[in-house]
Amino acid sequence: MFRINLFILLFLLFPRICSGDNSLIVQSTTSTYNSGFYEYILPIIKSEINVVAHVVSVGTGAALKNAANCDGDVLIVHAKKRELKFVKNGFGLKRYNLMYNDFIIVGPKENPAKINLTDDPITSFTKIFTTSSIFISRGDDSGTHFKEISIWDKAKLKPIKFSGKWYRETGSGMGTTLNLASGMGAYTLSDRASWINFNNKNNLRIIAEKNKTLFNQYGITMVNPSSCPNVKFKNANKFISWLLSKRGQKVIENFKLKGKQLFFPNAS
Repeated sequence: MFRINLFILLFLLFPRICSGDNSLIVQSTTSTYNSGFYEYILPIIKSEINVVAHVVSVGTGAALKNAANCDGDVLIVHAKKRELKFVKNGFGLKRYNLMYNDFIIVGPKENPAKINLTDDPITSFTKIFTTSSIFISRGDDSGTHFKEISIWDKAKLKPIKFSGKWYRETGSGMGTTLNLASGMGAYTLSDRASWINFNNKNNLRIIAEKNKTLFNQYGITMVNPSSCPNVKFKNANKFISWLLSKRGQKVIENFKLKGKQLFFPNAS
C-alpha cells in the first residue's frame, strides 16, 4: 500500500517538478510590476527562451533583503548604490543597467508651495518645506523613497522632524501613496510609469519634472550562487542575457501604456 501511495504521490507531483525546471523567481520593485511590464514581457520570454519567471513585487529595500536571504534568483530594482553594495557584499553577481525612466513631483493644481514647472527638485522640496505644504512620503525603504530622501539630503532639510504633521508617511506602495496625495491635495514623488498607470489623478498634476536629479535607473542582478546554492543559474543567466540582448532591449522599448513609452532601454 505504501509503495502504491508513494507512486500516486510522485505521479501527481511529477508535472510540478518538471514545470519547475525552467522556472525562476524575480525579486522586483513594485513600479515595474504595477505598470503591467511583466504581464507584457514574461509571455514573450517564455515563448522565446522557455524560461518561466515568477515575480515577487515589493519595495526595493525588501527585494534586496529577500534576495540576500536566497529567496530569489534575479533582482530587478532601482537603487544603484544599494545594488552595487549588494554585489560587493557577495549576495549578487555583476549588476547591469537594464532600462530607465524618470521620477516626477506631483501635487495639487492649487500648488500652495508655488512650485514652477522648471524648478529643480531641490528648489521644489525647499518650497514644500518652507510653506509646510502637505507631502506624502512612501516611507517604505523603496527605491522611490530612497530617491526622495536623497533629494531632502541634498537640500539639507529634515522633514522627518515634522512627521505626522505636514510630512506624512504611508509605509505603502506608489498606488496607495498617490491615492492619499490625490485625496489630501498633497505633493509626492512618483516614478513616471506609476503616474501614467494611475487612474485617480483627480486634482493632481505634474509639478516638476525633467531634471537629471530625477533620473530613474533600473538594474538587473543575478543572486550569487556561491551565497545561495539554490539559485537556478542556467535559467537566470538565460533570462538576464535575453533582457540585455538587442532583442530584449527592443521589446522593452516597445512597451507602452496609454500610448506612452514607460521604460527606455540602456543595457550596459
